[in-house]
Amino acid sequence: MGNSSKTKVEKLLLAADVRINGDRPWDIQVHDERLYRRVLRQGNLGLGEAYMDGWWDAGQVDQLIYHLLVAKLDRKVKGLTKFWIALNAVLFNLQRKSKAHHIGRKHYDTGNELFSLMLDRGMNYSCAYWHNARTLDQAQKAKLELTCRKLKLEPGMKVLDIGCGWGGFARYAAENHQVEVVGITVSREQVKLARESCRGLPIEIRLQDYRELNEPFDRIVSIGMIEHVGYKNYRTFMRVAHRCLRENGLFLLHTIGNNQSSVIGDPWMDKYIFPDGMLPSPRHITRAINGLFVLEDWHNFGTHYGRTLKAWHANFSRNRERIQRNPKYDERFRRMWTYFLLSCAGSFNARNNQLWQIVLSKGYPEGYERVR
Repeated sequence: MGNSSKTKVEKLLLAADVRINGDRPWDIQVHDERLYRRVLRQGNLGLGEAYMDGWWDAGQVDQLIYHLLVAKLDRKVKGLTKFWIALNAVLFNLQRKSKAHHIGRKHYDTGNELFSLMLDRGMNYSCAYWHNARTLDQAQKAKLELTCRKLKLEPGMKVLDIGCGWGGFARYAAENHQVEVVGITVSREQVKLARESCRGLPIEIRLQDYRELNEPFDRIVSIGMIEHVGYKNYRTFMRVAHRCLRENGLFLLHTIGNNQSSVIGDPWMDKYIFPDGMLPSPRHITRAINGLFVLEDWHNFGTHYGRTLKAWHANFSRNRERIQRNPKYDERFRRMWTYFLLSCAGSFNARNNQLWQIVLSKGYPEGYERVR
């Protein structure tokens, strides 16, 4: 059985130009022969868990994942786990209000220290904009400024930030565009750090679910949050944004996107990183805004996310010794986090995922001119 599984995997890898124990950066180095059967039975869940267990390595994991995805091996080896996740997603609302704070506890409360050692100085946990930028700090500031310009912020405006993270956008917008910001998140750790870093600015940070919002704002922004909303709640999310946006306002949605509509996320990512997360497709978004918003602009800069993830991984690796001092971050956790960052980088570089900034309005009276 073992040899048969190895033969099948070798044949699949050949189509992706990947060799077992080869000498190229994207070749897989197998340390445990049980890997082959595990991958055939469990797909990417098995591949990711096997990496966490030390069963395999690669000189550049992101390049290996890139080759596997370009060859579409993820469609050929799915495993049964994906079926059960999909069935669960169809039968139940996995992102219902009673579970709103689950993602905060599971992922974003992993530890402010970990994220501070990995992210830029402004603690922005979303795709940077690398146009004319050389460093992560420059690229994240460029993204924030691009976002503010797309929103056409003016001094004195009141802005809602749905999924404000550690307050990176709120702080930048208040300091550089003299606006007032209300930011909401479902992570207690994010609330704690955001309130501290935004002290003295016209910013209010709340621990709150988006469904509880019902107050007027001149502008709304949501950066990297709708990935946790779920397809059964997209329409609700858009209705909340619609009722909170003033008639002549603008709403910018910044999200990772899927090329095709799906009701689930990746099984490994669902189990270890973003529970109950899923990526919207163009169809998901257009159906959710139908009759509510005018689609003013749709900007794809997904090619910038691979570079962002590699920059995060470089920071993570550079601070390895400091991270190791925390007993929560054992070797299996560190390998999990490495696989998370580099497999995502490979996925974006393969154009398997996209990054969209979408500008919506109720009918912007002056006519909207796109910003790049």
